[in-house]
Amino acid sequence: QVQVVESGGGLVQSGGSLRLSCAASGKLFSIYAMAWYRQAPGKERELVAVISRGGSTDYGDSVKGRFTISTNNDKDTLYLQMNNLKPDDTAVYYCNFVGRGDYWGNGTRVTVSS
Repeated sequence: QVQVVESGGGLVQSGGSLRLSCAASGKLFSIYAMAWYRQAPGKERELVAVISRGGSTDYGDSVKGRFTISTNNDKDTLYLQMNNLKPDDTAVYYCNFVGRGDYWGNGTRVTVSS
């Protein structure tokens, strides 16, 4: 079993930056990918960024060039550096660790004011 907890959300002005963190614990040896998703009010959850255990990354089109996903060396903490934030980035951001199971946190809220 794997537990994940997000942190780092908050209120920021348009053009600002935030860094989200996701701390994972438990049996992490089976994890092969980690990702950030977000869900805005009234919209479906969407993929923001994904990173494989080997370090390959991919991003949603709306965040390319502005967001960066990364992990620490132990692969038990996931980060999302968000720069040049826009009001459309306002959402609850969820951390996802994928291995033998699919593990989700409870989310951290990001609000970008115009």
